[in-house]
Amino acid sequence: MFVRFAPESPAIRNLLQMKIESRGALSFSWSQAKQIAGEVYKLDVDDVLKERYATLFILASASGLRCAELFALRINDLDFKAGTIRVDESADQRTYILGPCKNVVAYRTVLLADSEGREALLMLKRFLKGPQTQTAFVFRSKRGTALRETSVLHSFLHPVLRTLGFPQAGMHAFRHGCNRRWELSGMNLAVLRQRMGHSSAVMTARYTGEIPLDKVQEAFSKMELENMEVIGKRPRCTGSRLVVYNQQTRGMSGRRTMAV
Repeated sequence: MFVRFAPESPAIRNLLQMKIESRGALSFSWSQAKQIAGEVYKLDVDDVLKERYATLFILASASGLRCAELFALRINDLDFKAGTIRVDESADQRTYILGPCKNVVAYRTVLLADSEGREALLMLKRFLKGPQTQTAFVFRSKRGTALRETSVLHSFLHPVLRTLGFPQAGMHAFRHGCNRRWELSGMNLAVLRQRMGHSSAVMTARYTGEIPLDKVQEAFSKMELENMEVIGKRPRCTGSRLVVYNQQTRGMSGRRTMAV
């Protein structure tokens, strides 16, 4: 049975409002994540805690993992040589019970091969220095249990956000920022969807949200630069000879010619 809504019906307006609000979902860029991690080191807490939560926030921004996936990571899910993280568990933040991932495609291996990913893995490796039990959680409490998001937000993330003057947000803001960074870098959308563990392209698109003006300006600048490079590489015909200019020089110096 299909229900047809009038264009001005409350249902249509509510749906539109939900979509508008989803575009404005908070997200933390990589540079903001680094600011947040830097501020964690200034907190009046034990050095071990500083390292744990600074590393957590950086890895969240670099990997795009869900909060529940991050908290369920075990040492044997990490492969520093291959630069990958395996996701095969999830820590339910309502029941605090470890269980299956959110959906079928959430079971995945995330490759961290970009500069942000490599930096995060290096930081993670330093954090995990010394002997480790392979089945232990990467980010664990004093009792060895998985972390709880409420505790992370209350004791670390939210105090730091207030200090920096950033809007209050949860761990998911790192995931949104990662999705946006990968998409704006030109990553294939099928690859992006797989890395994020999304069950549909619609969800991946929704995560991008409204692109900030500075990112739009960057895109225009990059497009103009690429256009200039293309124009500069065009061969120029002079009579019966083709002149190809050396891109390292200006004018006619350094040119080479080919008969055509």
